[in-house]
Amino acid sequence: MDTVKINSVVDEHAWAELKALASESQQTIGALLTEAIEEFVRRRRALPDALGHAERSMEENSELGRLLAR
Repeated sequence: MDTVKINSVVDEHAWAELKALASESQQTIGALLTEAIEEFVRRRRALPDALGHAERSMEENSELGRLLAR
């Protein structure tokens, strides 16, 4: 797997927690960051799809929604 070196500024407490987790889980900080970034991107990309599905469902079932609201 190809890698990329990054440089960023993060909250000191968050960094300490990440370092502790890496030590506890015997993983590298890089491995944890990669996992966190992949999960973040996956959730961010899924959100618009989920919202779109929910909106379409509400439109398709608007009459049912009105009945349930009574």
